[in-house]
Amino acid sequence: MRVVVLSGGRSSEHDVSLRSGAAVADGLSAAGHEVVAVKIERDGGWTHAGAEIEVTPGRGLLDADVVFPVLHGPYGEDGSVQGLLDCLGVAYAGPSVLAAAICIDKLTFKRLLAFHDIPQVDFCAAGEAGWREHAAAMARPLWVKPSRLGSSVGISKVSSPEQELDAAVEAARRHDPRVIIEAGAGGIEVECSVIGLADSPVTSLPGQVIAHADWYDFEAKYEPGGMELVVPAPIDEATTARVRSLAAKVYSAASCSGLARCDFFVAEDGEVLVNELNTIPGFTETSVFAKLFEATGVAYPELCDRLVRLAVERHEAEQGYEF
Repeated sequence: MRVVVLSGGRSSEHDVSLRSGAAVADGLSAAGHEVVAVKIERDGGWTHAGAEIEVTPGRGLLDADVVFPVLHGPYGEDGSVQGLLDCLGVAYAGPSVLAAAICIDKLTFKRLLAFHDIPQVDFCAAGEAGWREHAAAMARPLWVKPSRLGSSVGISKVSSPEQELDAAVEAARRHDPRVIIEAGAGGIEVECSVIGLADSPVTSLPGQVIAHADWYDFEAKYEPGGMELVVPAPIDEATTARVRSLAAKVYSAASCSGLARCDFFVAEDGEVLVNELNTIPGFTETSVFAKLFEATGVAYPELCDRLVRLAVERHEAEQGYEF
């Protein structure tokens, strides 16, 4: 197939996206596809081979059979680009508008988990009725985050004083008026990758993420030596099955399709709490998402190939509905 790989973008994760996009392009080429690289510049302009391109609703994108967006954070993982690709009438890999919008907003996502009685870390929204009392009762440390940003941007760790909490909320509000406060969670950080359509998710072996820092911040995620991935995670068979089952359940509850990475906290007693779900996680060959599937027996080129074929399958099914 002819596949447009869309990377870059306007968010703070522009450079990370370019690295992910280059890896996806190599994987797709290795799987036998024709790759067309499109870069979204920091100012929002779209370029191919150094020249700016224009798009027309209903006319696709550069004659592609599929578009593979590898865009992290706002303007790429929030449903905006997905909506544009729907308007262009082209199949695309990854989340739909709905799934992307749900999962980028931590408050909306966690309220959905609560509706489905899925175990998760306690949380509240800064500014809502009773939020200070709720936060005061949470396990420390507290994590104060912009609700709709990724890669640990704008996040603060708060251990005790109230003035620290106020300062942390204001720091998060510089990025997003919606601010979430999460309770501290003990145990180890475990992640599980998922691919497939919403009604048929396939999960990877879980892996443990060990941050070589005070916490899993931007540098720990993306700088060399900032983190270590242990696959399979050092948990027993029953807990492994629980993690994979919850990852699939969360994926379906959020109407995901294509791919996602679900993050958990696993306590010493085996309790599993969902932390978050990323619909377009880092996608280099050395990223957690791909490494977990590699350990499960799915090589990187095969993974890329499956995702573009899922995109076509979903697109063809959607064409059968009347609007």
